Amino acid sequence: MNDYNGNNYGNYNKSGSDNMNGTGGQSFNGMPGSGTYRYGAYNNNMNEFSYNPGKPKKTIGRKILTGCIAVLSVAAIATTSIVGYTLITGKTPVATSENSSQSPSQNGGASDAAAVDRENLPTIEQLSTPEDALSIPQIVEKVSPSVVGISCITGGGVSTGSGIILSEDGYIITNAHVISGAQAISVVLPSSYADPKASDDDTESTEDNLTFTATKVGSDEQTDLAVLKIDKSGLVAAEIGKSEDVQVGEASIVIGNPLGLDLANSVTAGIISAKDRTITVEDRTMNLIQTDASVNNGNSGGPLINAYGQVIGITSAKVSSSVAEGLGFAIPIDEALPIIQDLMENGYVTGRPSLGITGSDITSAYSSYYGIPQGFLVADVTEGGGAEKAGIQTNDIIIAINDTMISSISELNEIKNKCSVGDTVTLTVYRNGKKIDIDVVLGESSGEENSAQEDQQPQDNYDNYNGYYNPFGGFGF
Repeated sequence: MNDYNGNNYGNYNKSGSDNMNGTGGQSFNGMPGSGTYRYGAYNNNMNEFSYNPGKPKKTIGRKILTGCIAVLSVAAIATTSIVGYTLITGKTPVATSENSSQSPSQNGGASDAAAVDRENLPTIEQLSTPEDALSIPQIVEKVSPSVVGISCITGGGVSTGSGIILSEDGYIITNAHVISGAQAISVVLPSSYADPKASDDDTESTEDNLTFTATKVGSDEQTDLAVLKIDKSGLVAAEIGKSEDVQVGEASIVIGNPLGLDLANSVTAGIISAKDRTITVEDRTMNLIQTDASVNNGNSGGPLINAYGQVIGITSAKVSSSVAEGLGFAIPIDEALPIIQDLMENGYVTGRPSLGITGSDITSAYSSYYGIPQGFLVADVTEGGGAEKAGIQTNDIIIAINDTMISSISELNEIKNKCSVGDTVTLTVYRNGKKIDIDVVLGESSGEENSAQEDQQPQDNYDNYNGYYNPFGGFGF
């Protein structure tokens, strides 16, 4: 799954000599009586600045004198307070046995009003679920048969994730990043589909019977959604709810395969922490539901479930940081369903505007080194696309769109995606030391650019623009 990784900085310590380590902070110890300043990691994670004043040396006589003065001062203040209280109120500040023996009811019943029945306090589950909700065991029993494992063979090995059964005839939804770069995809059904007559000794045969080769129906990188199909019927489809009806504070349950298929169908529970969280993941800006139910690597593509056992989201990302916990995110199901329907019917999302180019960002470092502007370096122009028809060329650097300066693909896409197919946009291009404006009519993205981009080889990162080498791979849009 996608992880947001917090930064852990190493620390430099100076205390008489220079030393490098991973736990301390930068400190300077001055002469006796001076302070110690620290700047560095607190608990290895957070930078802190603190000042601890030094203590001057004291003689024994001075310590004794200071102690005596302190005792006399406390005694004088106490005596003055008692006398003053008596003169003003005419009452003694010491309660008599008669006064202290008064019952709480004689004192106005304040204690009774403040009493709390601590024997019947509601649980978090009771506070966060409606009266007609299912219990967590009931939710697990209902939804678990609809949660599958996804196993992908990639160039770097095997990766795993989770998926949701959408229909009884084998359509399954997951995250696009779960199957990104996969050369082969398998779906592993939960153990509830195993043959009850199979013996316990026939474990390997049972696993084979639960594993099916999957075909990719469609994938959309922008929304991080994908649809798979397996040749199997009689599956239990998940019940789909409405993310629009979700309220902050209500119960949420996550079922998936954290850290691999060995922990298949693990269940975690929490609450909905927030709605409409806008976060950016790998140049994609997404609107997500936030939950504190534990989401781990391998949960991606699995369901976020409400108290009725309905899928209200597709788990997609988590914050991975040593300074933050309980931050999981899911794609709202209301926003996912139209994309899923498009993928099932067309294999891609229709109506998306496309320039018809692929390329890579020029970072500030390369901009300074080669004396070229920051922007988007065109590596390839799609034949028949709007960019080719308008005259965009390989090695052009796009530095603005509709008079708005851009320095990355995410900034370019943010403006382009607000337009529609057939709209005309003006690209400002840097070519051969000159800036020129080119009008491009946006075509419709067929999803082929993203598919082709996944197949690019590492050597494609080289191009002919001043010997520029891009180590980051490319993007298509």
